[in-house]
Amino acid sequence: MNATSPLEGIKVIEMTEALAGPYSAMLLGDLGAEVIKIERPEIGDQSRGWGPPFLEGESAYFLSANRNKKSLELDIKSKKDLELFYNLIKNSDIFITNNPKMESLRKNKIDYKVLKNINPRLIYVAISGYGHTGPKAGRPGYDILAQGEAGIMSLTGNKDQGPSRYPSAMADISAGIYATIGILSSLYERDCNKRELGKFIDIALVDVQTTWLANIGSSYFMDNKRPIKMGNAHPTICPYQPLKARDKMLIIAVGTERLWQKLCEILKITEDIMIDEKFNTNARRNQNRKELITILEIILAKEDANYWIDKFISENIPAGPINFPDETLQDDHLISRGMIVEIEHPALGLIRSIGNPINMSENGPTYRKHPPKLGEHNNEIREKYSKT
Repeated sequence: MNATSPLEGIKVIEMTEALAGPYSAMLLGDLGAEVIKIERPEIGDQSRGWGPPFLEGESAYFLSANRNKKSLELDIKSKKDLELFYNLIKNSDIFITNNPKMESLRKNKIDYKVLKNINPRLIYVAISGYGHTGPKAGRPGYDILAQGEAGIMSLTGNKDQGPSRYPSAMADISAGIYATIGILSSLYERDCNKRELGKFIDIALVDVQTTWLANIGSSYFMDNKRPIKMGNAHPTICPYQPLKARDKMLIIAVGTERLWQKLCEILKITEDIMIDEKFNTNARRNQNRKELITILEIILAKEDANYWIDKFISENIPAGPINFPDETLQDDHLISRGMIVEIEHPALGLIRSIGNPINMSENGPTYRKHPPKLGEHNNEIREKYSKT
């Protein structure tokens, strides 16, 4: 570990599964925190079984969110293991759980009230589908439910399609990021503002997913109109979408009037069209979107996508390709920025994963530990904390 990693000396106990909680704990681990992942004996994190693909029994899903951690098998229903758990809490800064039912946490004697008495400085993070307050509190929840209930699925895809799930677990990943923001701000308040006490942080997937409505929600509050599917088009900016060139599609993002004028110059759009009242402001381009896109695609069809992308970029017009994931993961730019990392695994050899996107001038994220085998650190942790 770097001698001055941002979170060096911070200890995290993670008792979560799937993606949201593990992702938050991994981000903290990347920044130097010591993370102990508590797993059910012989079963472990449910995502260990989510596949294919698998490599030597390890799922790609689990490997994606569990680097920089130690694994401890623990049965909190066992008196001996519960005592060990309390010792871990006593010596830790952060506890992350994803048990949706407060009564279950109380029954197992691991709710905030109990753990706060053991360690008043503890930052307790509860991630769940619906949170621990409100009419739906305690319901089981996965990413897809949050996408559905927060209105995202009804807006994703083309008008002639039914509801579409975003392919990646956007609610889970966002919940992990929001949890990390809450944790870091609470650490600052506790240690730098001399509050000296921890707190309870309640993160709900459906809350987090609702924040993705952002400008869409703001528009609804203003005009009270139900938002509708826009396909790949932007609801309030035009042109800002994929467009067809001669060989394939490219993306053009024209967000200002200056960019619109520049686009017209490059495409040699005649002045009468450029200043036409149907297109001379963004609002009017939105109102006449279909006609405008037809005009643009007739011109773009004269050359290949890469020709236009190079042309636009040379004039500082935002434009780019539409990649498949395998193309993205081989992109020289992303590789140069450290977004593809390699970690040595004792059983799997060299494994690759997606890196942490936080780039710091010094002492940034590090990749010190491979995703652990189930119970890999049982002896080490039990020996250390059973005596504490």
